[in-house]
Amino acid sequence: MALVVLRAVFVMVSVGIAALIINTEVMRNAPAWVPWAVLGGMVMLPVSVITVDALIRRKDLTVITAVYFGIIVGIFLTYAMLLALGPILPTSPQDPVNVWLPPTIGTILCYICTSLLLQTKDEFRFLIPYVEFARDVKGLRPNVLDATAIIDGRIAELAESGVFESRFVVPAFVVDELRAAADAPERARRARGRRGLDILERLRECEAIDIEVLAPGDLLDPDATEGSRVVAMARRLDGRIITNDVSLVKMAAVRNVPAVNINDVAISLRPLFIPGDALEVRLVKPGEEPGQGVGYLEDGTMVVVEGGRDQIGRSLTVNVTSTLQTTAGRLVFARPQQAA
Repeated sequence: MALVVLRAVFVMVSVGIAALIINTEVMRNAPAWVPWAVLGGMVMLPVSVITVDALIRRKDLTVITAVYFGIIVGIFLTYAMLLALGPILPTSPQDPVNVWLPPTIGTILCYICTSLLLQTKDEFRFLIPYVEFARDVKGLRPNVLDATAIIDGRIAELAESGVFESRFVVPAFVVDELRAAADAPERARRARGRRGLDILERLRECEAIDIEVLAPGDLLDPDATEGSRVVAMARRLDGRIITNDVSLVKMAAVRNVPAVNINDVAISLRPLFIPGDALEVRLVKPGEEPGQGVGYLEDGTMVVVEGGRDQIGRSLTVNVTSTLQTTAGRLVFARPQQAA
């Protein structure tokens, strides 16, 4: 809506400049078609500029501050351009060129500067009374965290390791959700909420990363689900989502927003096993097939041991025979070392 008003004002100012040109002394003796040509040209000028401007998308910024700085910069550039054109302009102040050229250049430059500021919300953050440049020096994409990634806790260890260079962004509604969960009457939910707040405080104290809590702004629907709002904020910030929610990853993929599942990262970091590797595993339950025993490594990898059903409850050394990658993780098949 702000850009519509700005463009309408731009056209009206251009029409006013056309009227100023038509009322000059030179135009009074001009042919009858000249004033109409001037009016048509001054209408086509802002229309052409607006058309080019409309082709450049992503135009979001605080309206009042953008207009304020846009007009100031536009006036300064107009003054600098008129100084540069001074040697070739007519010397008489009453010359028509000196009458209509300054307001025309000033109108165009003020519009361009204001429109540019309206489109560069992600590059600049305008705060009264000073201008703060957005902290984007530590990476191209900010990492937007949802509640599941914070509660999980592994993101804090990854952040402390120095893997991430770009800043972390936590939506304000995610923090509100964690606080509400921490005060919930249900014991399990209250524990999850308090754990999430503890992890968030740990991230804030980490010197290896920058983390900030951002309000969603007016562009996010307050009635939408948390996942939709996280995706919308990540898309607005041109960032990537870090989560443990598989549904959120799929939703982000539909909207072309990058998303990282911490579980996928953990699976990728698990050690690779090749046939013949020796493992120490404790069998805890029988397998699905006759004679199989099942155990787990420290990282949660399931190990299926052929002929290990009789060894359930004991630790034994096994040799890897094959591995299988599934959606739930990596599955290792092995045999007792003596049998192998």
